[in-house]
Amino acid sequence: MSRPRTAPRPPHPLSTAEPAAAVPPASLALWGDVARPVTLTVAELRQGWDQHRAEVVFDCATAGPQHHVFAGPLLRDVVTVARPRFDPARRKERSRFLLAVRGGDGHHTVLSWAEIDADFGDAPVLLATRMDDRDLDAAGTQLVVPSDRCGARYVSAVTGIWIGAHPLTGADRSEA
Repeated sequence: MSRPRTAPRPPHPLSTAEPAAAVPPASLALWGDVARPVTLTVAELRQGWDQHRAEVVFDCATAGPQHHVFAGPLLRDVVTVARPRFDPARRKERSRFLLAVRGGDGHHTVLSWAEIDADFGDAPVLLATRMDDRDLDAAGTQLVVPSDRCGARYVSAVTGIWIGAHPLTGADRSEA
């Protein structure tokens, strides 16, 4: 696996603002409540992880049904390279984490860690590096949620993924 570049940290640990330094074109930054913020290119995503294939049909309100074949690494495999700050052995702690995904056009969505975690939803969400047998190196990676009937969580040209937990109040801390 090629060595990812370290990304700058955001101004506040729970901030969903993208890192201050510009993310290179067709790259995405992983940051937030993580031990190792990184920036990855589409080529690095293709070479550094197992590629999974998903044939999907999703219904767009404006364009009707869309049929595509995507390939890329699983989101859960990629985000672990940033080392989210939770104890992997504590399922309740992992289930508090969120993933806020932002696209180059400003489109964004949120997923829960539990959706992609093998102990919970085990959803095969992809960071696609190929769409319909075409590399996405110039366009940027695409978030693909194969189980979604609507394409609203399909984010094109992903520029960043913030990883973090919902803050606990004092009373909730003993339950984590």
